[in-house]
Amino acid sequence: MQFDDPAGLSRVCTERLGDKAGRQFAAMARRGFQLVRPAESIQATGLCRLGGPALLDPETRWPEQSGVPLSLHAVLDTDALAAWLGDELPIRPGLLNFFYLDPDLSYEQYRKLDMFDSGVCRVIPADPARAVETAAPEPARSYPAVPVHAVEVTMLPDCWDVEDEDVEFDRDQHWGAASLILGGMGDLDGNTAGSHCAFGWPDTSHTLKVSSRDAEGPAVHLLQLAEDTELGWGWGDAGTLYFMIPIKALATGDFRKAVAQVLCC
Repeated sequence: MQFDDPAGLSRVCTERLGDKAGRQFAAMARRGFQLVRPAESIQATGLCRLGGPALLDPETRWPEQSGVPLSLHAVLDTDALAAWLGDELPIRPGLLNFFYLDPDLSYEQYRKLDMFDSGVCRVIPADPARAVETAAPEPARSYPAVPVHAVEVTMLPDCWDVEDEDVEFDRDQHWGAASLILGGMGDLDGNTAGSHCAFGWPDTSHTLKVSSRDAEGPAVHLLQLAEDTELGWGWGDAGTLYFMIPIKALATGDFRKAVAQVLCC
């Protein structure tokens, strides 16, 4: 769920969920962006873009999985996003390159690869002052470069990413926190489905969680990429690709801990 006005978000939550649960749910809000193609009067945000060549430090090698190069799907310019994110971006990693295993291989070659291995995705930071455009080696796919504008929004989690201890609810009326959120916020839920988003919360449109948790709390959402026919990518039936990172790993800049997950119908 996303809102242009944080004050409106709090009001809607308390009106629909009650004072206590509403305030608890509103407190889970995170700042994020919807990534859209620029219009005539709207410029791209920094170096943010979908597809195109990677922007890597000169000494950085193109990432591979079992000898197969990954494909570059997006670049985020965190310097251009930092002012809105504030404390939700505890470091300034510069550019973030998002890679995923999407090789242009025959089925026999593809089926030998482990799509559940952590190496199928990679998030690689780069210094904007040193980064150079790096073309994808074959057989990685190379998508057209599409600059994007980052629209500032405040996001609430999908109901399936809310745990029972996150909000107070009547256990005689609801089987869990997801039931409360789905019943009270249902017509607002999932309004980022089918779109490209950065930070904030992911939208799943599925009865599955995306945000894993550890002792530090929910994982941080880095990027959501929906099926895009213009760019020519997709993951199954209406599939969406999500990149997440543990909170502690983000705070220390350890993007080796980033993981990716695909959900589809």
